Amino acid sequence: QVQLVESGGGLVQAGGALRLSCAASRSRITTSDLSWYRQPPGKQRELVATITSGGTTNYAASVKGRFTISRDNAKNTVYLQMNSLEPEDTAVYYCRTVLAFRAYWGRGTQVTVSS
Repeated sequence: QVQLVESGGGLVQAGGALRLSCAASRSRITTSDLSWYRQPPGKQRELVATITSGGTTNYAASVKGRFTISRDNAKNTVYLQMNSLEPEDTAVYYCRTVLAFRAYWGRGTQVTVSS
């Protein structure tokens, strides 16, 4: 098993920036893909960004060019740098990984962007 703990959320004005972190309890994630999801109020959870074990990244169209996902395997941590934040980015942000065909989720961190 692995525990994922997100941090770095908060309240920011539109146009601002935040960096989210997700720390994993085990080093096995170094060979796993890691993803950030978000769930806006009253909406379904959606994929934001993914980084593979080899470092390849993919982004949702709505965040491409504004968000950057990265990982530090030495720290068992994945990051999401969020720039040019918009009110539509308001959501609970979750990190996720899959190990041995089982998905693990963190408990999420709230991001609120005021207009």
